[in-house]
Amino acid sequence: QLQLVESGGGLVQPGGALRLSCAASGYSLDYYAIGWFRQAPGNEREGVSCISSGGGSTYYADSVKGRFTVSRDNAKNTVYLQMNSLKPEDTGIYYCATDYLGRVVAGTPDYWGHGTQVTVSS
Repeated sequence: QLQLVESGGGLVQPGGALRLSCAASGYSLDYYAIGWFRQAPGNEREGVSCISSGGGSTYYADSVKGRFTVSRDNAKNTVYLQMNSLKPEDTGIYYCATDYLGRVVAGTPDYWGHGTQVTVSS
């Protein structure tokens, strides 16, 4: 059974950086897209970024363009989200999820991790 586990979250000051990882087990991610989503307290979940199965296509929310970079290492069955120049509004629980690209872009992937907390505060 496919399982996704996020890691790398934590507390960081504004302007700082974090690198999130999403490791998959039980199934190969080679043919699936991966999306990163986040949810802040009191807010709806929103899409942050996604990457196609081969890594050739990436997508970013306008709010993170130029600051976040998504990448994947299929040999390690892991996807990364490098987050630079973090702002307080980036605070939230970050989830990775996987499915075919269309479902990830639509925000309706079937497989989700449990999330990792990111807090940006001075």
